[in-house]
Amino acid sequence: MTNNLVLVTGGTGTLGRQVVPLLRAAARAVRVLSRQERAAGDGVTYARCDLLGDPAEADVRLDGALAGVDTVLHLAGGPKDDDEATRRLVAAARRAGVRHLVYISVIGADKVPLDYFRAKLAAEEAVTGSGLPYTVLRAAQFHDLAFTVVEKMAKLPVVPVPGGVRWEPVDVREVAARLVELALGEPAGAVPDLAGPTVYGMGELTRGYLAAQGRRFRQMPVRVPGELGRAYRAGDNLAPAGAEHGRRTWEEFLAERLAA
Repeated sequence: MTNNLVLVTGGTGTLGRQVVPLLRAAARAVRVLSRQERAAGDGVTYARCDLLGDPAEADVRLDGALAGVDTVLHLAGGPKDDDEATRRLVAAARRAGVRHLVYISVIGADKVPLDYFRAKLAAEEAVTGSGLPYTVLRAAQFHDLAFTVVEKMAKLPVVPVPGGVRWEPVDVREVAARLVELALGEPAGAVPDLAGPTVYGMGELTRGYLAAQGRRFRQMPVRVPGELGRAYRAGDNLAPAGAEHGRRTWEEFLAERLAA
């Protein structure tokens, strides 16, 4: 017989802040792994642990955090070392006898030649090779990340527009809902990728951002060189055939975000 306790890594991040309330609404007790001490509340407890901290200390804290846990949602991620953090978590999950490990990865993890994508792929491999029942969902970049990127570019006198670079941004709330659905179900292995409803060139994303503010901009086309440029021009970061697509558009996200 399983219990209702779910451990969430990255529970205070952009995605985690959407996932945790959905788990609570589904009557799951939630324990969030956090680098900082936090007070419990609203059915959520916190376990302090730095997955990339001292290995011996991390193992002890992970063992405590995983006590009584049935399902783990591994949402924590950063610009580097996601693979190492995941390997530590996987080892602790094996020791604890976790019944379902759910991991969020990125579309193109096996194709885009960037360190972030390579680390995501290595993390996937740690999960799939763990011997634990698992589910892996690859998602496109969130609208939130697209917003951060174009907001910074729009501050420049002339906005660089990388030629051939396209994104298929997805709403974080749709990703959260899908992850919770998967976490509450049976382990499903690698499930169809999840992307947004529309493919945009980087120039289109920037124009949409500025148009929503009633602003114009001067653009300067630039070419992304080398292997990375070829991967983007080939659309290796875009959803493959058979992927699922959210409904909320970039334009809808912008309207809500800028109004706030």
